[in-house]
Parts: sequence; structure tokens; C-alpha cells
Amino acid sequence: MMVKGKLLKLLILGAPGSGKGTISARIVKKYNVVHISSGDKLREHIEKQSALGKEVKKYLNEGALVPDEVMIKFMSEELKKVSNSTWLLDGFPRTISQAEALWKIQPVDVVLNLVVPFEVIIDRISKRWVHLSSGRVYNLDFNKPKIHGKDDVTGEDLVQRPDDKPEAVRKRLEIYETITKPVISFYKKKDILKDFHGSTSDEIWPKVVAHLDTLF
Repeated sequence: MMVKGKLLKLLILGAPGSGKGTISARIVKKYNVVHISSGDKLREHIEKQSALGKEVKKYLNEGALVPDEVMIKFMSEELKKVSNSTWLLDGFPRTISQAEALWKIQPVDVVLNLVVPFEVIIDRISKRWVHLSSGRVYNLDFNKPKIHGKDDVTGEDLVQRPDDKPEAVRKRLEIYETITKPVISFYKKKDILKDFHGSTSDEIWPKVVAHLDTLF
């Protein structure tokens, strides 16, 4: 989609469990943009066992973050593939060096920052259960499986990821806040970041639409 004579480059930020996936899916559907999720792209490479996938898996198995230089190189290649599209980037950049590198490769136009209270996120994620082989996610509050503890499609067992347990979630949120604060500041200084406060995606979504409708 062309936006006022140019292809718009959007970025969504938000803590794990803030609803980035839900909001991103709605943006893609409403505004017909290309969604680039760094996590999904990395998982594709791991499944294909590409050279990058093997390298990324090694870091993940060690419980380490994928180094900035690996992520920057990888995402710059992915962005080249969609250079003629309006896109929404999700999951990257996560560090200030990634943000600075992205700005040189492809400056973004709009940054949407989802601000959800940590206690809400901890409660939400601790009720999340996953069907591992498909990646289908259920939530005991708003997206329950038809049969408790079983996947709707296959009937196989659902599991709770160790990092979805409350104490692990709190640690992830603290790490996110420490690492991402400079990224948020970076885009605030560029005057392209807008905060969207709320406890649920349904509460945040109308605010996002009101903002994006002025651009599209």
C-alpha cells in the first residue's frame, strides 16, 4: 500500500505478552501490510536447518541471545526481500546497536509502542498453554481449548513453557525493560514513537487505528 506517496515502514515494540502478535495481525488485515516477525523468520531457518538456523539454535540452546551482528545481517537480508512493500516489523530491533544499524539500512517511519502493566502480562502469560508441534497458543482466560489440556485440532497434550511460569516471566520483563529502554529513547528522539497504553489488545487496538488512520 502506498501511503501519501511513499511506502510506509512500521515498527511495533512491546514487552513479551503485551499483545504485539494480536495487534500486528490486526494491522496486517486492516491495512494490507507485510508482516515481518524476526522470531517467525528465525524459527523457519531453524526448521530448515539452514546455516543461519544452526547458528541461531546453538545460541538458543545455550540460553543466550542471538548476537547483534548475526541479527543485523539476517534482518537486513529479510528487509531487502520486501523493499517494495509497506511493512510492519515485529521483534527487531531489540538493542540499541540493532536500532542504530536498522536506521542506517532502512529508517522506519512510525514506531508503535505497546505499554501494558507488567502485573497484567505476568497474569496473562502464566495462563498460556502451547501445542508444541504446531505452535498453537491457548489462554485459560480468553482462548480456552475445547478440552482442558488438549489441542483442539490434534487432541495432543498442551504444555506450559518453562519461561511462561510467573517467576520466569518477571525476569524476562525486567531484562526486556533494561535492554529496550534505550531503543525506546532512540525512537523518541527521532520523534516517530507513540505509546499505546492499556491492559488488553481490545483496549489498545482502537487507539492504534486512530493513529494509523491519519497515516494511511
